[in-house]
Amino acid sequence: MDPWLYQTTQQLAQESTAYEERAFFQALSQLALEQEKRITQAQGEIDGRSWDEKAW
Repeated sequence: MDPWLYQTTQQLAQESTAYEERAFFQALSQLALEQEKRITQAQGEIDGRSWDEKAW
Protein backbone atom coordinates (compact mmCIF):
# COMPACT_ATOMS: atom_id res chain seq x y z
CA MET A 1 0.00 0.00 0.00
CA ASP A 2 1.02 3.56 -0.54
CA PRO A 3 1.56 4.69 3.04
CA TRP A 4 1.65 8.32 1.98
CA LEU A 5 -2.02 8.41 0.99
CA TYR A 6 -3.21 6.64 4.12
CA GLN A 7 -1.04 8.74 6.45
CA THR A 8 -2.03 11.98 4.75
CA THR A 9 -5.75 11.26 4.92
CA GLN A 10 -5.46 10.22 8.57
CA GLN A 11 -3.55 13.39 9.41
CA LEU A 12 -6.04 15.58 7.55
CA ALA A 13 -8.93 13.88 9.35
CA GLN A 14 -7.33 14.59 12.72
CA GLU A 15 -6.63 18.21 11.83
CA SER A 16 -10.08 18.90 10.42
CA THR A 17 -12.40 20.96 12.55
CA ALA A 18 -15.57 20.45 10.50
CA TYR A 19 -17.44 17.16 10.85
CA GLU A 20 -17.98 16.91 7.08
CA GLU A 21 -14.27 17.24 6.35
CA ARG A 22 -13.33 14.72 9.01
CA ALA A 23 -15.89 12.23 7.69
CA PHE A 24 -14.66 12.75 4.12
CA PHE A 25 -11.01 12.13 4.99
CA GLN A 26 -11.86 9.08 7.08
CA ALA A 27 -13.93 7.64 4.23
CA LEU A 28 -11.12 8.38 1.79
CA SER A 29 -8.71 6.59 4.08
CA GLN A 30 -10.97 3.54 4.21
CA LEU A 31 -11.32 3.63 0.42
CA ALA A 32 -7.53 3.58 0.06
CA LEU A 33 -7.33 0.51 2.32
CA GLU A 34 -10.10 -1.28 0.40
CA GLN A 35 -8.49 -0.50 -2.95
CA GLU A 36 -5.17 -1.88 -1.73
CA LYS A 37 -6.91 -5.05 -0.55
CA ARG A 38 -8.58 -5.51 -3.95
CA ILE A 39 -5.31 -4.89 -5.81
CA THR A 40 -3.57 -7.50 -3.67
CA GLN A 41 -6.38 -10.00 -4.29
CA ALA A 42 -6.27 -9.37 -8.05
CA GLN A 43 -2.51 -9.85 -8.12
CA GLY A 44 -2.92 -13.12 -6.26
CA GLU A 45 -5.58 -14.28 -8.68
CA ILE A 46 -3.41 -13.44 -11.68
CA ASP A 47 -0.48 -15.25 -10.12
CA GLY A 48 -2.61 -18.29 -9.32
CA ARG A 49 -4.06 -18.48 -12.81
CA SER A 50 -0.67 -18.13 -14.46
CA TRP A 51 0.67 -21.13 -12.51
CA ASP A 52 -2.34 -23.36 -13.24
CA GLU A 53 -1.23 -25.44 -16.23
CA LYS A 54 -4.73 -26.92 -16.64
CA ALA A 55 -6.11 -23.47 -17.51
CA TRP A 56 -3.49 -22.72 -20.17
